[in-house]
Amino acid sequence: MKDFFTLRIIDKYIIGKYVRTFVFIMLLFSLIAVVFDLSERIEKFISKGLGVWEICSKYYFNFIPWINSLLFPLYALITVIFFTSRMAGQMEIIPLFSAGVSFQRLLKPFLIAGSLFTIVHLIGNHFLVPQSNKILRDFDNKYIKPGNIKSRDRNVHLFVAPNVSAYVRYYQSADSSGLDFQMEKFEGEKIVQILKANSIKWKSEPSIWTIKDYEIRSFADSSESLVIKRGESMDSLINLNPSDFVYVSNQKDMMTTAELNRFIKREREKGSGITKAYEVEKHRRTADPFTTLILSFIGASIASRKVRGGMGLHLAAGVIIGVIFIFLSKMSLTFATTDTMPSILAIWIPNIVFLGIGAYLFKNAQQ
Repeated sequence: MKDFFTLRIIDKYIIGKYVRTFVFIMLLFSLIAVVFDLSERIEKFISKGLGVWEICSKYYFNFIPWINSLLFPLYALITVIFFTSRMAGQMEIIPLFSAGVSFQRLLKPFLIAGSLFTIVHLIGNHFLVPQSNKILRDFDNKYIKPGNIKSRDRNVHLFVAPNVSAYVRYYQSADSSGLDFQMEKFEGEKIVQILKANSIKWKSEPSIWTIKDYEIRSFADSSESLVIKRGESMDSLINLNPSDFVYVSNQKDMMTTAELNRFIKREREKGSGITKAYEVEKHRRTADPFTTLILSFIGASIASRKVRGGMGLHLAAGVIIGVIFIFLSKMSLTFATTDTMPSILAIWIPNIVFLGIGAYLFKNAQQ
C-alpha cells in the first residue's frame, strides 16, 4: 500500500495533466452551461427587474456547483480520453511499455487522480452542493418556477404516525390554523379512536397544537365511549408541522445528507410513504462520485492505445460511453422511484454495468 502512494516522475506528470485538464474542461463546460441557461432565462430576469449582482450572487454562483456536480463523471471521462489520447499520439506511452512498464502500473496515477476527484465529488454531493442549492432553489422558486411551491390547503390527508391518520378540510397557512380536523387511530384494520375538532391551530414546538370544540370517540371490544367538549380547547402533541402543508417539489435538492436522513426517519415514523424519492437522492449522492473513478479507469483503457483515428476515434468512443451512461442513469432512476427493485440497487446499476465494461477494456487494453 505504501508503494502505491509513492509517486515517481511519470506519476506526477500524469496526475498533473489530469488535474489541469479536468479543471480546464470544468471551467469550459461551466461557461457553456451559463451561456445557454442565461439565453433561456434572461427574459424572466428582465421581467422581474432583477439586478446583475443579484442574478450572479444568488443564482449563477450556485448554479455552477449544481451543474458541475451532475456532470462530474463525464468531465472525468473526457479529461482522461483527451490528454491520454494526446500522450499516445505523441508516442509518450509506447516507450513506457517498451521499458517494461505494465498497463496495470500505468493505471496507478489515473486511479490516484480519479480517487482525488471522487472524494471532492462525495464531499460536494453530501454537504456543499445541497447548501448551495438552498440559495439556488429559493431563487428559482421565487422568480423562475414559483409553481414548484405548492400549498396543500384543502382536503389534506396525512399520516402522523404509523397507525394514526389525520385529515384537515381547510388549512390556512397565514396563521397555521385548520378547520374540520379529524384524527383516527388504528389497531390492525380496526379503528380504536376518532378525534374530531372544529378547528386546530399551531401553538409551539415541539408540534403542540391547540384543538377547539372537539369530541373523542373510543372503541374497545363491543363498547363505545364518547367525550364532547363544546366551547373548550386543549393543547395536544401531534406529529405534524406547518411545513407539512407546504410541498416543494425540489425540496430534496436543498437538504444535506444529514437533513435527508432526519427527514426520512421522521416520515417513516409517521408512515407517510413519501420517502422513496428522498432515499433515491441519498443513494445517488454516493453512487455518482464512484462513477467518476470508474470512468477514469475506462477512459485510460480506451485512450492509451495508439490507433489510426487518433483522438477523434477516442473521443467518439467517449461520446458513445457518455450516452450509455446517461441512458442507464435515467433508467436506474425510473427503477429506483418505483417498486421494481430496491432503491440502492437500482441507483448502482450504472456503476455495476460500467465496472463490467471497464474489466473488459482492461483485459483487452494495450500492454
